[in-house]
Amino acid sequence: MLKQVLVLFMGLLMVVAGVWGVDSGAQTELSNDNFLRIHIRANSNSETDQNVKYLVKDAIVSYLTPKLAYVSSKDEALKIVEQNKDNVSEVANQVLANNGFVYQASTSVKKEDFPTRDYDGVVLPSGEYDSVIVSLGNGTGNNWWCVVYPPLCFVNGENGDEEIVYTSKLWGIIKSIFGG
Repeated sequence: MLKQVLVLFMGLLMVVAGVWGVDSGAQTELSNDNFLRIHIRANSNSETDQNVKYLVKDAIVSYLTPKLAYVSSKDEALKIVEQNKDNVSEVANQVLANNGFVYQASTSVKKEDFPTRDYDGVVLPSGEYDSVIVSLGNGTGNNWWCVVYPPLCFVNGENGDEEIVYTSKLWGIIKSIFGG
């Protein structure tokens, strides 16, 4: 009986993986309608502005993570971010002030164009995405982005390369079963 249940469970996982296009070694391209992205724009490309951008990023991720930890839809994530965008700006402004910067941050939620991006075999096509935009000062410097929903973000690897971290438990199970 246990063997039959395991076979049935594995079959269901394969069906789910097939529906989502998960295939070990294959890229999966997804629709931009299912994602909420975040875009943090540095004031400039000066070394100090770029360094503080990453401090702001860390603080915003720490602030938003518990608020979005149990979100089950993009609409729910959008609602939470909309309700907290003033707080996101305040988190960023506190980091800026603590580091001696006089310019301020502003946060908006709107549609924005992004290029095609490959996150460890999951391809987000270029196009317009709902996005949380955090501009530091002029917001004209190089930027950092990730995906708020589902939580698909990148962090610096050991050699400075960006590596992808996907925090979905279901995604982890599927990847472990199919050799990801």
